[in-house]
Amino acid sequence: MVEVFAGRTLLNKDGDFVDSEEALRNKVVGIYFSAGWCPPCRDFTPILCDFYTDLVEESDPPAQFEIVFVSSDKSSEDMVEYYHDMHGDWLALPWTDDYKHELKQRYKITAVPKLVIVKENGDVITDKGRKQIRDRGLACFRSWLDAAEIFQNFKG
Repeated sequence: MVEVFAGRTLLNKDGDFVDSEEALRNKVVGIYFSAGWCPPCRDFTPILCDFYTDLVEESDPPAQFEIVFVSSDKSSEDMVEYYHDMHGDWLALPWTDDYKHELKQRYKITAVPKLVIVKENGDVITDKGRKQIRDRGLACFRSWLDAAEIFQNFKG
């Protein structure tokens, strides 16, 4: 049960709406709080893209990992531009969805960028995803997966 985004509709890079429960089922989820106006975000996003590509797009089978971008951009247009120009092929919470405020409160987000790694039910595995990716690269995914308590098909 994907409780953290239950009942929410997410967006993919093509602008299509995606059912969150289907997209996030049996996966470790990285909630990426970020904004295009933020230089540290623009610095980390390409690193996250490489991490995601290696894990999800170039692994066989793909790693059980998905990212949901939660924007702190000033407008929907700014979010869409940043998402399309810099982000990987992951999902996003629509800018108009006020649930982003609840998420920021729940995960105590006071600054961006912040990558919170959660279990399917929304429990935090780590709120230091950005630091762990910078320090450990792909190796950190294995510890997240072990903590997530999901059925694993990941061999890496």
